[in-house]
Amino acid sequence: MRKMTAAAALAAAFTLSNPAHAADNAGKLQIKLLGTAVLPNGEITEVNVDVVPLPAGTQTEANDNYVPTVAIEYFFTDNISVETICCVTQHDVDGTTGLPGAELVADTKIIPATFTLKYHVDAGAIKPYVGAGPTYFIFVDEQPGAAAVGLGADSFRLNDKFGLALQAGVDVPIGESGLAVSLDAKKYFLETSAHWFAGGTEVIATRHKLDPWVLSAGVGFSF
Repeated sequence: MRKMTAAAALAAAFTLSNPAHAADNAGKLQIKLLGTAVLPNGEITEVNVDVVPLPAGTQTEANDNYVPTVAIEYFFTDNISVETICCVTQHDVDGTTGLPGAELVADTKIIPATFTLKYHVDAGAIKPYVGAGPTYFIFVDEQPGAAAVGLGADSFRLNDKFGLALQAGVDVPIGESGLAVSLDAKKYFLETSAHWFAGGTEVIATRHKLDPWVLSAGVGFSF
């Protein structure tokens, strides 16, 4: 959170010291092709059902993943735009304490439907921005991990959830062609509930903090 606050303060400082100049972006569309690191948390914040039971002090973490991402952005004015991203990321959830190294969730796919409203600063050669907006995490093809299956689980479900995304980054134009190098950081804030079942009966239900950092770098093209 301190990183996002610092980025926002930097953009505000640019705004005060460098009034925005017309960049002729109004009405333009920008497409970005990015390489993205998705770095989630995954720790348990509540245990609501525990028939198994889990060992005392059981805690979990989700693994990181690296995926290609497409961002589509429309400029309402030279400085105001809205952006959405398209990607699918896949994660396991493993035990860290109580069941250290045990795979509890296997290869769950996430579609992080996200829209951010962005403010861009004309700072000369670089174009820093900040943004914020809603996100909705859609979980697909959830599977119990090997350790959960060993405990008797035969099916698994994660609840789709709304959350908030904060964003900061910079675009560095390359000449006058509309091409730019882009660096972007998003911090998501959301939790989800996980449910393991055995023979149709819920045997474990936990709540997890996801709160991933999503860090991207790549190229964009405006037209």
